[in-house]
Amino acid sequence: MKRIAIGCDHRGLAVKELIIGFLQNSGYSYHDFGSCSTDPVDYPDVALKVGEAVASGNFDQGILICSSGIGMSIAANKIKGIRAALCHDVFASQRARGHNDANVLCLRGEYIEAESALEIVETFLATDFEGGRHIRRVKKLEALEAEWHDNRPYP
Repeated sequence: MKRIAIGCDHRGLAVKELIIGFLQNSGYSYHDFGSCSTDPVDYPDVALKVGEAVASGNFDQGILICSSGIGMSIAANKIKGIRAALCHDVFASQRARGHNDANVLCLRGEYIEAESALEIVETFLATDFEGGRHIRRVKKLEALEAEWHDNRPYP
């Protein structure tokens, strides 16, 4: 059973709750890293919690939701070992997993239909990394990440 780390900011709460219902009904194990209200929170704080949970290996994949999905995607991709993909449709979700081995799905919390959001999540969680020629490319992403993280100190 896949273990899913999920989190959102205040603008992604409704979509997060919808996805949690899907996870429960589909038998996934998950942990909710917040936010749990519509009180304003800073999306990088939630992205850090979910990203660290996935990067540590304690969770298999993550899902992050904010107003546009952009902020969560940017923040999560700062964490070593995370390949977060902002997906607006099923095609992008399938490619993110199949070709890029993305381990965190980022979604918009506003202006997205419930059915569409659930189809994107279902596709992301059900799609396996294809390997093959894509391994070389993912290894290059990992090398870029290692070069940056290992040779440049944080401010």
